[in-house]
Amino acid sequence: MDHADLAALERGLPDVRRAPKNSGTIELIARRPAENEREVLEQAELDPAEGLIGDCWRVKGSNSTPYGAAHPDMQITLMSARAAALVAGPRQRWPLAGDQVYVDLDLSGANLPPGTRLELGSAVIEITDKPHTGCGKFSRRFGVGAMKFVNSIEGRKLNLRGVNARIVSGGTVRAGDSVRKAGG
Repeated sequence: MDHADLAALERGLPDVRRAPKNSGTIELIARRPAENEREVLEQAELDPAEGLIGDCWRVKGSNSTPYGAAHPDMQITLMSARAAALVAGPRQRWPLAGDQVYVDLDLSGANLPPGTRLELGSAVIEITDKPHTGCGKFSRRFGVGAMKFVNSIEGRKLNLRGVNARIVSGGTVRAGDSVRKAGG
């Protein structure tokens, strides 16, 4: 597949910036049962201890913790559905980004600073301060232009690569459910 060049990606920024600020929609849920595997789900269970049930978060671990244990502030990753469409193209390619929940919501740091809680279906998550940046896999899947785009100064301000979160209270999340700032 041809990748969008940096100029084309930048032309798509106005649409990304138009994402709703307080309440949006869960557009897609993807579980990672193993490294480089993806399953698109209509419904998922979020658990404060296990993360997204059936996802490899816990067993994969993290190089950000002693002994490589799973990082509690990186249980769930959200990516803007608008940014995913811009970078990945058709919806069936979105899960290649490696995130679990794709939302139509403004994920910028100005709108969702660390500590912000979001209601996803019947679950509640909290945005953490762990940065979520493009990596080599992201670059191979979507191109060097996409990597530069999401990691640019503007890309980081808008959290185009997505945000990390931890699960505060478990629950069921479905594609089409609302995602909204807790208390908002």
